[in-house]
Amino acid sequence: MATSAAGTRQRVAVIVNPIKKTDVDIRTLVDGICRDEGWDKPLWLETTEEDPGRGMARQALEAGVDLVIAAGGDGTVRCVAAELTGTDTPLGLLPLGTGNLLARNLDIPVDDPAAAISGALTGADRGIDVVHVTLDRALKGDVFLVMAGLGYDAALMGDTNDNLKDRVGWLAYVDAGVRNLPGKPVKSTIRLDGGKEISGYPRSVMGGNCGKIMGGLEIFPGARIDDGLLDIMTMAPKGRLGWLGVVAGLLRRGKGKGASVEYYQCKEAEIFTEIPQDFEVDGDHLGKVSHVAFRVDPSALKVRMPRGEKDPAILTDPEV
Repeated sequence: MATSAAGTRQRVAVIVNPIKKTDVDIRTLVDGICRDEGWDKPLWLETTEEDPGRGMARQALEAGVDLVIAAGGDGTVRCVAAELTGTDTPLGLLPLGTGNLLARNLDIPVDDPAAAISGALTGADRGIDVVHVTLDRALKGDVFLVMAGLGYDAALMGDTNDNLKDRVGWLAYVDAGVRNLPGKPVKSTIRLDGGKEISGYPRSVMGGNCGKIMGGLEIFPGARIDDGLLDIMTMAPKGRLGWLGVVAGLLRRGKGKGASVEYYQCKEAEIFTEIPQDFEVDGDHLGKVSHVAFRVDPSALKVRMPRGEKDPAILTDPEV
């Protein structure tokens, strides 16, 4: 029987995005696995259009649960994680979205809900970095766990058709990506750790906490989610075949003279643009901004991961 330090049965709160369609009855599945593993009956909390998870995470913390499972896409995970950051309550993942990038990076099953739930209840806790984001010097900021972007990639996210995404999944991003290929670069300056500055005309500036996206492609090669560092990537297509150069730069991991893709590492970064640009965090489009500040909070979030060896390109210690 799963018990807490006080000797009582453990309890999980499940924060679920109700608009996510599933092939199985998630509530029945979670209730059954909790019962089989000796956990108490779960606390169920649904997100709303007005509150995509933060308020529910606070309710879960106030209820004193032993684990909070975010059942939804990367947006739900991000909002729940924002409230769990800095606490001792671990985050479990039940992927129900299209991208599920954090789950993919942490080897959490994205197409096997029962395995994901079991892993969340019986897995090991690991600390991962959280990146705090401030937009246009606002007093209140946001966070991301996977990656954020200013420019082309954010315009792509903002222009993705939700109905198409429901029908064809990640291919909807390809459609938006092709439609947003035309466009002019904007003069930008990146300041790393309050010192070194890089100026240029990129189409996109991205910050990465971990590296993999769909299909196992590494956008940020070697970016570890628990190394206390933020990876910065710039994409600057040049000439008529510029985007082919970007693809080649991604495949070469930014190496080579005159690369259209360049990488940097830091603990803090600021991005300034002459003209406001689209901005996104973990796939959520947040509008247009002309100043972004990133700050890494090392090992600030506990995540419950399935036991077993992990990809050493993602975690500094692959043994769990």
